[in-house]
Amino acid sequence: MTPEEFRAAAHELVDWIADYRAAIPGRPVRSEVAPGWVRARLEGDPPEAAERLADLIEDLDDVVVPGITQTQSPGYYAWFPANASLESVLGDIAASGLGALGITWQSAPAVTEMEELVTDWLRELCGLSDSWVGSIHDTASTACLVSMLVARERATDLSEDRGGLQAEPAPLIVYASTQAHSSVPKAVLLAGFGRDNLRLIPVDPVTLAMDTDQLREEMAADAAAGRRPAAVIASMGTTGTTAFDPLERIVEIAAEHGAWVHVDAAMAGSALLLPECRPLFAGIEGADSFGWNPHKWMGTILDCSLLYVRDVELLVRVFSTNPSYLRSSSDGEVTQFKDWGIPLGRRFRAIKLWFHLRLAGAEAIRHRLRRDLAHAQWLAAQIEATVGWEVCAPVTLQTVCVRHVPDGVDDPEALDRHQQEWAERVNATGRAFITPALVEGRWIVRLSIGAEATQRPDVEALWALCQESALPDA
Repeated sequence: MTPEEFRAAAHELVDWIADYRAAIPGRPVRSEVAPGWVRARLEGDPPEAAERLADLIEDLDDVVVPGITQTQSPGYYAWFPANASLESVLGDIAASGLGALGITWQSAPAVTEMEELVTDWLRELCGLSDSWVGSIHDTASTACLVSMLVARERATDLSEDRGGLQAEPAPLIVYASTQAHSSVPKAVLLAGFGRDNLRLIPVDPVTLAMDTDQLREEMAADAAAGRRPAAVIASMGTTGTTAFDPLERIVEIAAEHGAWVHVDAAMAGSALLLPECRPLFAGIEGADSFGWNPHKWMGTILDCSLLYVRDVELLVRVFSTNPSYLRSSSDGEVTQFKDWGIPLGRRFRAIKLWFHLRLAGAEAIRHRLRRDLAHAQWLAAQIEATVGWEVCAPVTLQTVCVRHVPDGVDDPEALDRHQQEWAERVNATGRAFITPALVEGRWIVRLSIGAEATQRPDVEALWALCQESALPDA
């Protein structure tokens, strides 16, 4: 494809994207295709000859769009906000069009230096001190794994240079709450600590945040038994209920054992953009690493996850490689992000943030986040004022956790089934998509407000739909 052919095709594709985005409110929110449906309609021999773009666009309309859940819909309230602002989409197009090779500073100075710039911008916008230094990863799962690898090496005085964990005289222990995201135990396992050395600490029954008294006891017991407390992962905005672990206390307790503290704020980190929400993160300046995803609530298109650390020298020491073919005269003067994580080759992710922040502006993003917080408070008030409904977790941010308790039904198992059933009835309408979740042994329904397109009438319609769907004869 020549640049001129690309120009014509790109205009056609961008027109299609704009039309698709405009039509999203009229589409079913949840994808309803059966397993294998998409592949069956795209099946065929590998194309030997070029096809027309029009044929691909026809498949986008007829096959691909029905095969995705419409996370940009105003009726999307599932899992977590997964916004893809069109400002950042333009940045993603620019990144792909540039085709930059991000392996070292020399391969693309702009990739490195723009990443330094935008991570500093976000640090400043979030009110963090300049002791934090950031980089961009694909997801918070990777950021957590990177942090656990560094924590492992700090606890063992760089065992990677000797026999690794296999040669350590005592097991290393990691601590997280029972409400930690599934990526947390995955990172602990992949970093080699082992499932037996992961302590899941109970949570407070009201706040659903980590019980730090129990954390202190567990860490002291492990130390007394000859085991080595190595890291604590604090969940700031848990996936189930957006609970915030008491970070100040966690930092204090971890310091007694020299344990690394990683802050996992994948969705909730966007709240740091709002000065009024920063008290939720009290203690963060005492942590060792901090990860959050602009590609969730803030709205920079996936994938774009920020990891901030304090001890850059240790991070680089753990991940550094220096093969001869990557050396250059600029070494020692520039940042080499290849030494800040797992991959060597890196996409130009920073440009998505750069476009998003410059074209939207931080104040517009703050305004939208405050709108979502207000919607959540409004919805919680409606639920609490309605007989038979209960808000079953503190509404810390934009997620409202709810249960419907029909009159005369008090069997716990029946109530759990009922939550899943009425949520499914909501989803089957195609007008909204919500997700049940098991929290501390009971089923609740999560209403996660935060899609870029969601306005107050949409939230009002959701509440009406929930009430309608919870009726016994719905």
